[in-house]
Amino acid sequence: MSSDLFVLALLVIIVLTGSALCSGVEAALLTVNPFRVHELAARPNALKGSRKLAKLRQRLGRTLTILVIANNGFNIFGSLMLGGYAAVIFETRQISSVALPLFSISLTILVILFGEILPKALGSRLALQVSLASAPILDLLGLIMRPLLLLLERIMPAIRAENELSTDEEEIRQLARLGSQKGQIEADEAAMISKVFQLNDITARDLMTPRVAAPTLDGSASLSSLRSTLLSNDARWWVVLGEEVDKVLGMANRECLLKALLEGRGNMTPVELSHSVEFVPEMIRADRLLEGFRTDKGGVRVVVDEFGGFVGLIRADAVLAVLAGWWRKSNP
Repeated sequence: MSSDLFVLALLVIIVLTGSALCSGVEAALLTVNPFRVHELAARPNALKGSRKLAKLRQRLGRTLTILVIANNGFNIFGSLMLGGYAAVIFETRQISSVALPLFSISLTILVILFGEILPKALGSRLALQVSLASAPILDLLGLIMRPLLLLLERIMPAIRAENELSTDEEEIRQLARLGSQKGQIEADEAAMISKVFQLNDITARDLMTPRVAAPTLDGSASLSSLRSTLLSNDARWWVVLGEEVDKVLGMANRECLLKALLEGRGNMTPVELSHSVEFVPEMIRADRLLEGFRTDKGGVRVVVDEFGGFVGLIRADAVLAVLAGWWRKSNP
């Protein structure tokens, strides 16, 4: 008779263990960071189970279906089986009227505590480790249950939907902010991530030095006549203008102009020492400007309006000032 109780206790442990494993793995799969999984799977020396886990995460509906079937098999079928077996044992011992209700209540409490709550809490806390460890087993179960899964997917098409790995600007901002608060990344790194997105929202018109404040030189004037202007303004680059209002002849470097003066070439004009000009529209986004500055050692552009008129000057440091947090958009 004691062997019957031992078998009953063993069956209870099996049901609880199966339910706990299914619940813990389900919680882990739902809480594991998908970007972390993608990063692990993309490595040349990927961790064991990471690629299978990425595959399971991609078809999450099918993976959860496997777990739901297994979990309910333990919880429903296992509980019914245990109740029937316990009824026979208690009836033989003539204690079924008292023991069977107590057993049912105890089993329900055990399933709730040790088959659901505790394993789900542990699965959520150890999401990556549990997910990686369970991926090969879930992949095998998927192959075994494939006919049933295909049937269920035909009945319920939502199951076969694939999860696309995507994010947006606001989510990245929030993740950076949370990472900073948790100490995972530095506060200045989080701030710079947020500022990077500003580059797509501002234009050359917002960052440029307006024409009225831009350093300009008369292209036909001699360097000797421009000596005082060059000495009083330490701007590195000067816009060389022609006779017409919007005629930009080139860009002159102040060091080259001063060097020419020191060498006694004061009769030369800025045009003769100027470089070619690269024009950008005033509505070009700052992120595109920054990409262009990567290949330009001078790092200076002449900004023009929709009619090609000279409206300002912009340098690479104006764009970098946004990332550094030095730039603030002025109110119109």
